[in-house]
Amino acid sequence: MAVDIYCNLVDRRMGYCWSHKTDPFLVVARGSGFFKAIRASVDAGNRFRLRLPAMTNNLTTTNRHSHLPARNSAVLKRKAVVIGEAVASDDADRIFPDQDFAQQAHVPDFGKYLEMYTWSIEDPAGFWSEMADGFYWKKKWGQQVNSENLDITKGNIKIEWFKGGITNICYNCLDRNIESGNGEKIAIHWEGNDRGVDDSLTYNQLLDRVCQLANYLKENGVKKGDSVIIYLPMLMELPISMLACARIGAVHSVVFAGFSAESLEQRIIDCKPKIVITCNAVKRGTKVINLKDIVDSALSESSQNGVHVGLCLTYANEPAMKREDTKWQKQRDVWWQDVVPKCSTKCDVEWVDAEDPLFLLYTSGSTGKPKGVLHTTGGYMVYTAATFKYAFDYKPSDIYWCTADCGWITGHSYVAYGPLLNGATVLVYEGVPNYPDPGRCWDIVDKYKVTIFYTAPTLVRSLMRDGNEYVTRYSRKSLRVLGSVGEPINPSAWRWFYNVVGDSRCPISDTWWQTETGGFMITPLPGAWPQKPGSATFPFFGVQPAIVDEKGKEMEGECSGYLCVKTSWPGAFRTLFGDHERYETTYFSAFPGYYFSGDGCSRDKDGYYWLTGRVDDVINVSGHRIGTAEVESALVSHPKCAEAAVVGVEHEVKGQCIYAFVTPVEGVEYSEDLKKSLVLSVRTNIGAFAAPDKIHWAPGLPKTRSGKIMRRILRKIASRQLDELGDTSTLADPNVVDQLIALADS
Repeated sequence: MAVDIYCNLVDRRMGYCWSHKTDPFLVVARGSGFFKAIRASVDAGNRFRLRLPAMTNNLTTTNRHSHLPARNSAVLKRKAVVIGEAVASDDADRIFPDQDFAQQAHVPDFGKYLEMYTWSIEDPAGFWSEMADGFYWKKKWGQQVNSENLDITKGNIKIEWFKGGITNICYNCLDRNIESGNGEKIAIHWEGNDRGVDDSLTYNQLLDRVCQLANYLKENGVKKGDSVIIYLPMLMELPISMLACARIGAVHSVVFAGFSAESLEQRIIDCKPKIVITCNAVKRGTKVINLKDIVDSALSESSQNGVHVGLCLTYANEPAMKREDTKWQKQRDVWWQDVVPKCSTKCDVEWVDAEDPLFLLYTSGSTGKPKGVLHTTGGYMVYTAATFKYAFDYKPSDIYWCTADCGWITGHSYVAYGPLLNGATVLVYEGVPNYPDPGRCWDIVDKYKVTIFYTAPTLVRSLMRDGNEYVTRYSRKSLRVLGSVGEPINPSAWRWFYNVVGDSRCPISDTWWQTETGGFMITPLPGAWPQKPGSATFPFFGVQPAIVDEKGKEMEGECSGYLCVKTSWPGAFRTLFGDHERYETTYFSAFPGYYFSGDGCSRDKDGYYWLTGRVDDVINVSGHRIGTAEVESALVSHPKCAEAAVVGVEHEVKGQCIYAFVTPVEGVEYSEDLKKSLVLSVRTNIGAFAAPDKIHWAPGLPKTRSGKIMRRILRKIASRQLDELGDTSTLADPNVVDQLIALADS
C-alpha cells in the first residue's frame, strides 16, 4: 500500500529538502535525477505530493553527514517534559520546546535547522556570504570566499575567510546600527559593584566615547597593526577601549584584571604594546584590588627585559580609590578623565582587510608560556554575530546579560562584539554575583528586565548551593532564554537552572566552544529541538564535528573519543602570535586533516553530543583554562620547592580544582606555613584564580624509568580512587605510590 506525503519545497542550493507535514523532522533527498522526477508535481504554493511505499510511515533521515542526528521515533516516545508545563525531573531525559516559543524563533523546528545546516556544509561559501551580506563592506571580497589547509602533512596550516574584503568591526557595531535608526537605543546598561551605582549609554553616546578614545590613541602614535594592552575591570571603559582599538585598526589584547603582575608582564613582553590602558582600582564585593600597583610592577619588570611602554592611560575609578591615593609616575601615567573627554567625537574609520588582525587573547597551554591566540576581523565578525543571533534567538526587544569578564573570550564574543553587531542592549556588571547576597543576580535581572541570561556552570552550582530562596524572592518573569558557558554543565545543575531560575519555561543554550574557535561550535538553538540536560546537543551551522579514536580514525554513531573539527569556520583563530609552529603542533599535528580541540566527547544513540572535559594538560577551573605547566612553573619558582606536579580534580562548584603534588627541597620540613607560601607563589606569578586548592606533600613523584610523571596515577590518588590505580610495576620506584597515599591527608 502506498502513502501520500505532502511536502514543502525549500532552498534548492542545499540539496532539495522537504519535510513531512505532520513531522518536524526532515527527509533529505539527494540527486538531480530524483528531483527532476518530482519537479512537475510542485504546485503554486511550493508544495508537492509525493507517493511513496507504505514503509515511509517510519521515516528516517537520510544524509551524507555522519555527525548529524538520526531520526529515531523511539526518541520522541521516551519520558519528557514540555517547557512551561512541568519541571524537569531526574527521569525526564528530554525537554521539549514550547510551541509558542518555537513558532516565533529564528529556527522554529528541526526541519529548518537541517535545511540551514545542510546548506552551510554543502555550500559554505554561499551560506557565509549570505550571512556576511548583512554587514557593511567598503569593498567586497573576491570570488574565493574561503581558503584552507588543515592537513599538516600537506603544508602549512592556513585558514582565510573573505580575504580581500574591506570592512571595520567597530563601524558595523556602532555606525551601522545608528544609520539604521537605532542611535537612541540603549547599547550598554552598566551596573556597579554597589547597589544604586549605575549608568547607561545609547548607541550615539557609545560611538562618541569610542571616537574620543580612538582619537587620543592616534594622537599618541597608535597606528594600524600596533598592539594595545587593556587591563580593566568590567567598567564601560573596557568595551569602549576594545572598540576604539578596532576603529583605528589597532590590535587589542585584553588581560583579565585578576592576573598577577608577572602574568601581565609576560603578555607585555610578548606583544610589545604602544599603550597600556588600566584603572587605579576596582571593588569586587567588599574587596578593593589595586590594579595600578599591579600594572606598575609589570611595566617595571618588562622594561628591565627590554620592552618599554611609554604611556599608561589610567581611568580613575573613584568609588574604589581616590585619585590622590593612587601611586603616580608623571612622565608615563595619564588620567583618562583629564585627556580623553577633550578629544573630538568624530573619528574616521580605518578600513581593514577581513584577514587583518583584530585582537590577541592569551590562553593557558600545556607549556608554561601562555599562547597568544590571534583572531582576524571579517570572519570573526560574521561568525560571532550569527552565533549570538541564533543560539540565543535574539530579538531587538531583548535585554541581554552575559556575566563573563571581557578578559576572556566569552566577554569578547558575547559581551562586546556579537551583541553589538546585532544592535542589542547589553548589561555590564562590575561586581561579583553574590554581593551583597546571593540574590544579586536576580535583583539585577528584575531591575533591567533581562530577557537573556548567559553564565557559567560554576556560578549556577554556587547559587544552587545557597538555596532557592535567594532566587524565588525575585520575579525573573522577564527571562526567556538561559545560557551556559565555560565547561560542561552537570545534569543536576542544568535542571536547577531550568526549574528554579527559569521557572521551567526558559530553554537553555548550553554552549561548547573555545578561545580558539571564536564562537559557539555545538549548541542548542532555542525552540528548534528537544534538549537533554547536560548535552550541548548539535553542531552550529558550518561546523563539522568528528569524534576520533587514538589513531585518528573517525567513529560513526554512538561513540566516545577525541573531539575534532573537519573543516574551517569563519570564526576560527588564524595562528598563535609569533609562533605559527606551535599553532600547527598544538592543534593540527595530533590528527592531520582535523582541528583537535583537546576535549573529549561522546555522542549518544540519538546523535546528541556530550563534552567530557580536557584530555590534555589543561585544567578547567570555573570556566578558566589553566595550564598545569604554568602552575607547576609558579610552584617550582619557590626556593623551597624541588619539584611539583599538578592535576585537575572534580569539584562540586568549580567543576575542577587544582591539586598540586609538591616535593620540597632536601632538608625542608612539611608545614602549613610552607603550604601557604607555595599558594602565595602561584597567586603572585599567575593570579588568585589559579591558586591550588590542595597541596599534597610528595617525597617523590611516580615516574616511568624514562622520567615521565604518571599523571594518571596522581589523578587517581587525588580523587581517592585508590582501587583504580592500575599497574604500578612499570614505575621507576613503585613505593612512591604508597608514600603518597599515606600522606594524602597530611
